[in-house]
Amino acid sequence: MGLAFYLARKDLGHMLRALETWLWAFLMPVVFFYAIGAAAGGFARPAGRDTLALLAPGDAGWLAERLERRLERDFRVVRVPDAAGLARHRRGLILPAGFTEQVLAGKPVEVRLRVQEKDLGSDYDRFRAGRAVYTLLADLIVVSQHGRAANREAVAELERKPRSLTVAVESAGRRPPRGFEQAVPGIMVMFLLLTMLSSGGVWLVIERKQGILRRLAAAPVSRGAIVAGKCGGRWALGMIQTGFAMAAGSLLFKVGWGSNWPAVVVLLAVYAGLTAMLGVLLGSLARSERQVIGLAVTSANVLGALGGCWWPIEITPFWAQRLALALPTGWAMDGLHKLVSFGEPIWAVTPHLAVLGLATALAGWGAARAFRFQ
Repeated sequence: MGLAFYLARKDLGHMLRALETWLWAFLMPVVFFYAIGAAAGGFARPAGRDTLALLAPGDAGWLAERLERRLERDFRVVRVPDAAGLARHRRGLILPAGFTEQVLAGKPVEVRLRVQEKDLGSDYDRFRAGRAVYTLLADLIVVSQHGRAANREAVAELERKPRSLTVAVESAGRRPPRGFEQAVPGIMVMFLLLTMLSSGGVWLVIERKQGILRRLAAAPVSRGAIVAGKCGGRWALGMIQTGFAMAAGSLLFKVGWGSNWPAVVVLLAVYAGLTAMLGVLLGSLARSERQVIGLAVTSANVLGALGGCWWPIEITPFWAQRLALALPTGWAMDGLHKLVSFGEPIWAVTPHLAVLGLATALAGWGAARAFRFQ
């Protein structure tokens, strides 16, 4: 056992001295954290309603006040005096001069909504602003149909009446993680697999070509100790990479790992062990560095996409969610979502630990059987 630890320590030091290891284990994951996380929504929105700037001229009239009250159901409305004030906000609503007078006269009136980005969020902004405008128009129509004058008191009285139709809204499930909450764990899981398969496999091929493994075979070291040392060194690198990724996620991207973070560490430790075994297995089967790199990059990307590393697997069709649970990346991501995003207790990931542990044992058995010195 002491020789296995010695080989693991030497292998870890050798891999950490390589520039490629620092690039793919530590630098590129952080770059992808930012790129994927920003594209997927960035930091979670702060608690509370979105801010909407309202630009209403002085003669907009009492209907502008009623519209503002309706907008406050969905937005935090901020009155701005001019276009300069409007430009300081992400979204703004512009009312024309003589708003109330024109509406009550039956003239066409244009209410403009200005948003900075053209995305799904802006579509939601248009829906909420449009709902406020159209419900105000509907109330004016109802008041007029009853033969009353459309004035402030009549509209206020109508608002106070109980509605004959109400809608009860409740959540049908959990909110899938988004932004950095999804990107940091997902990219961490994918790059851990990529690093272990590529670096872990390539160094084994190089050592075989240079005759280092043949010299080890002639040394008074058992085959089991050599395989354990190779797997242990790669597992140690995976744990360092995981710790760095979790720290970077917390400090740079404000990702919280939840109160069950010890279970998160255990889950990732088992997953890192699996990827380390797979790296040794790939390095034992491959004949060249090109084969290792090609298989590593392809496997990591395919398993990352299908396992939910690129996007929340909860938003995919049911068959894709079932397929993810046939993959190691899918089990790792499902466990992380349960612990980090959904706040489930530690025992909720017991099946994940069992499946990943069994897969690690099988991969280790395969790595030991396939390991060769030349």
